[in-house]
Amino acid sequence: MTGSSGPRVLAIVGPTATGKTKLAVEVAERIRGEIVSVDSAQIYRGMDVGTAKPSPADLGRVPHHMIDVADPSETISVSAFREKARAAVMEIVNRGRIPLIVGGSGLYFRAVVDPLEFPGTDSVVRARVAEEAEEVSADQLHNRLAEKDPAAAARIDHRNTRRVIRALEVIELTGRKFSDFRTAWDSYDSIYDLKIAGLTFPLEDLDRRINERVDQQMQSGLLQEVEELKAREIGKSVTSVQALGYAQLLSYLEGHGSIEDAALEIKARTRRFARRQLTWFRADPRVHWFEANLPAAADFLQREASK
Repeated sequence: MTGSSGPRVLAIVGPTATGKTKLAVEVAERIRGEIVSVDSAQIYRGMDVGTAKPSPADLGRVPHHMIDVADPSETISVSAFREKARAAVMEIVNRGRIPLIVGGSGLYFRAVVDPLEFPGTDSVVRARVAEEAEEVSADQLHNRLAEKDPAAAARIDHRNTRRVIRALEVIELTGRKFSDFRTAWDSYDSIYDLKIAGLTFPLEDLDRRINERVDQQMQSGLLQEVEELKAREIGKSVTSVQALGYAQLLSYLEGHGSIEDAALEIKARTRRFARRQLTWFRADPRVHWFEANLPAAADFLQREASK
């Protein structure tokens, strides 16, 4: 299921609050590795507490890449993230060290390690298709997609107008069916010689750890961090504004609900997010799963690094 012609790359994946950062530093020190983060929020400077970014001490122990590479005012596309991360991987390989890809953002992880395609966008074409969509019913728009790409229409709910518009935009821009771009997603053949350790806990333990971590983040100044971002008016990108914790506290600062309600909402949304992460990574047959609080994952990665 993995490509064998590329350089040896190791990875640690899994849901939030399973200790991926701690394990990554320990393993990287053992194998002379360097860490490449595939976290969609840790790339933003000033978003530290809420993203559980590695501490300054950990950043000093092992070289880290793809952390603090953009301001929250910027929107980094998945394709742009992929290019930067892949460049970092090759720089590490060229130094004779081992890349260790770490994170829980499933889309960003697969974008970096697998040969996926991300069709571009064009504001003019998108606007025209959106304007046409306003002139017809949702069913008529979906029927138009079905004529051009039956496979895509079968996958996209007719009520999901935004997704239908995107599919029609891609068809017009590329001259290819929107469904063609799904092919690589259904395969798990990496561009690297890839070995993956997945970390997990029983769900009740994971929920408890998430709740405790949110409490700790609140005590460590998450609200103040969000206040500073808001005051500087730099939390403007779609990605940063929607990040867990930040969106809920921004809503609170704008007068919606209490701080207690915001904290409860962060916990609930993070627990749901962790389950989506588990579902995503469990679909990947390359992942070797380990109980997060046991040493087996570190031993597995160290063995693979020595091969």
